[in-house]
Amino acid sequence: MPELAIDGGPEAAADLEVPEWPQVNESSRRYVEECLESGRWCRTTTDGDGFCDRLEAAFADYHDADHAIAVSNGTTAIELALRACGVQPGDEVIVPSYSFIASASAIPCVGAVPRFVDTDVETYNIDPDHLEEVITEKTVGIVGVHFAGYPMDMDRLLPIVEENDLFLIEDSAHAQGSEWRGEKIGTFGDFGTFSFQESKSLPSGEGGIVTTDDPVLADRARTMANIGRRQGETGYYFYYLASNRRLSELQAGLALGQLETLDEENRIREAREELLLEELESIDGIETKPRDDRITARGYCIENFRYDSAAFGGLSRDRFIEALRAEGVPVSDGYEMPLYRQPAFFRNEVGRFLPTGTEIPDYPNHHLPGAEEICETNVTYSHRLLLAEEEGIRAVGAAIRKIQDNVDELLE
Repeated sequence: MPELAIDGGPEAAADLEVPEWPQVNESSRRYVEECLESGRWCRTTTDGDGFCDRLEAAFADYHDADHAIAVSNGTTAIELALRACGVQPGDEVIVPSYSFIASASAIPCVGAVPRFVDTDVETYNIDPDHLEEVITEKTVGIVGVHFAGYPMDMDRLLPIVEENDLFLIEDSAHAQGSEWRGEKIGTFGDFGTFSFQESKSLPSGEGGIVTTDDPVLADRARTMANIGRRQGETGYYFYYLASNRRLSELQAGLALGQLETLDEENRIREAREELLLEELESIDGIETKPRDDRITARGYCIENFRYDSAAFGGLSRDRFIEALRAEGVPVSDGYEMPLYRQPAFFRNEVGRFLPTGTEIPDYPNHHLPGAEEICETNVTYSHRLLLAEEEGIRAVGAAIRKIQDNVDELLE
């Protein structure tokens, strides 16, 4: 009689109940209702009373940042930060090779060339050992990603940024609430960029925000986000050729309410993650991210571990995921390929955004071993899993051990 659920056996994690997401808290519901009744759904003025104003003030205070500018989504937040940093056509900007495409696609969208740097297989972040290899005389900045909410090594990254006179944009879409040495992520670079897309831990359906301590960058970004018009000015005067990147008042009210419960939810996630790590770290062939005392708080969007097929009799990663899902654990393989292998980065596509004659790297023939190893070994789970009850979390470890103990069923 088969033991594994994929072969008809009982589910090891049948008691694992992963909450639906997003969840509506009372503050979000109340703020949206207030906005609906006010008749002020679009941000057309800055008087401190609108929900966009209130969200910006609360978000800046939460991050101990001087300025926050609410925008329509996390992708446009990166584009806005790049433009505000003064990126010019033909400039080069360094970006991780393993991330969601927006981290890199924003770069050619402002006329610059993405330069991919390898990814550290343990942290899934930029590998500082390889960063200076990709800096050229055309490099003007870095879009760094705090992948899965696990902060980049700022102790190593910031000196490289300063020594080479580069700007740093922290893509913090995954890192709502993460801290490095007691300081919130998104406050170390020239800009921090965040996403409120509904899968994130601070959701408003769509939406985003940028943070900065630089008043000049803040004024530039705020104006560029408002079609080139300075917020608070009357009349039709436009100072930049820019798009409308404004967040709606309705979405701002929703995000403001979600911000009020973020820390409480993150405390639950951190506690559940600690339980899960106890399970995963005891299983041969499952490699979790290193514990780092400099990371003083974790935000989550997704989380990952690496799978070593040798410890499972040679069972492929994809077959392992299939078996684990059958046991009742919602996991996936994450991003299937490094960013430089995406069709969007083939020459004929990237070149449409760049000045004629710009030298474009041969992206399809890049070989960055760290990123490629992650694509072959990664297993991803959502922050939603970390809101499950303790018994369900422990069942994840039981499900993996069950597969390992009965792997012969899958190898026959």
